[in-house]
Amino acid sequence: MYLEVGRSHVFACALEWPGWCRRARGREASLQALLDYAPRYFRAVRSPAPEGALEVLGEVAGDATTEFGAPGTPTPWDQPQPEAQELARLAGLAEACWSYFDLVVGSTPGELARGPRGGGRRLEQIMDHVREAERAYARRLGVAVPPQASWEEQRRELSAAWLRGAPGARWPVRYGIRRCAWHVLDHAFEIEDRSR
Repeated sequence: MYLEVGRSHVFACALEWPGWCRRARGREASLQALLDYAPRYFRAVRSPAPEGALEVLGEVAGDATTEFGAPGTPTPWDQPQPEAQELARLAGLAEACWSYFDLVVGSTPGELARGPRGGGRRLEQIMDHVREAERAYARRLGVAVPPQASWEEQRRELSAAWLRGAPGARWPVRYGIRRCAWHVLDHAFEIEDRSR
């Protein structure tokens, strides 16, 4: 694990488990949020949770993205480039997050509960947001997805870039996989929570 520390919020993120990342106010609270989130995360990726205590390797400074509500800082632990077998494992976990998102979307009624003041995006708006974010992530990993590409094609391009190790990318591939998995899973859980 590592902590991404912003002014008011801290993300606790698992390096080896893309998408297992939670935010709270303060270091201890973020680690507790991560632990609380574990059953939901490992159910989504269809994997048993690792045994043993959390090991916090260190901290990175957050930025405006951290304060906005997303992990935004690649880490020193994202280097060196993972071996092919590790890339395949990480990509497989991110693809499991995609599958879970698709499952949630497919089983969700069109209307989602609104927030306390009537806020919140509709299902179609969340889907559009996730698709466009993935297109932006692809660019940071050196992949130019054609504008007319389907979401399935876009994901194939992104997954292929992960497996190649994203040479020449602006983001380290390990971070790119982790960020994409976190984002899609965070919105899958948002949809679930607002469907109840």
